[in-house]
Amino acid sequence: MLVYQDLLTGDELLSDSFPYKEIENGVLWEVEGKWTTKGCVEVNIGANPYAEEGGEDEGVDDSVEKVVDIVDTFRLQEQPTYDKKGFIAYIKKYIKLLTPKLSPEQQEQFKKGIEGATKYLLPKLKDFQFFVGEGMHDDSTVVFAYYKEGATNLTFLYFAHGLKEVKC
Repeated sequence: MLVYQDLLTGDELLSDSFPYKEIENGVLWEVEGKWTTKGCVEVNIGANPYAEEGGEDEGVDDSVEKVVDIVDTFRLQEQPTYDKKGFIAYIKKYIKLLTPKLSPEQQEQFKKGIEGATKYLLPKLKDFQFFVGEGMHDDSTVVFAYYKEGATNLTFLYFAHGLKEVKC
């Protein structure tokens, strides 16, 4: 299995269990999350609890929570939203932090594609939820999530160059 870690912080953000599609010349990865239930699920095995001793619920916690698989699996932490000015400031800071960690070839690809990726992301700012890894570091790679038109599942966008592949 492959796990993708934030190149800046080491937080796990994704794995190969979630297929991705490269967009914006490979600068962004698009991944579909799915809603899932977490917690107790009632299973009817045909027994009649009232015919048996007690007949009462024996204190089992029946709480069920709906979560998005990617957020839950990697313990992503939601962040406050960005306005246009704040987003541009984040991108500039991100470029400065990430570029020295990339190989010369990756730097060239990243610098060529980041402007197009930023232009792709800007109009969607109002629709995004913003996430970072579990460590919630100030210098984390931000993961963007939104609902495509008519979709019931969240779509996540990752900066491909900000991920480090680790074999588990």
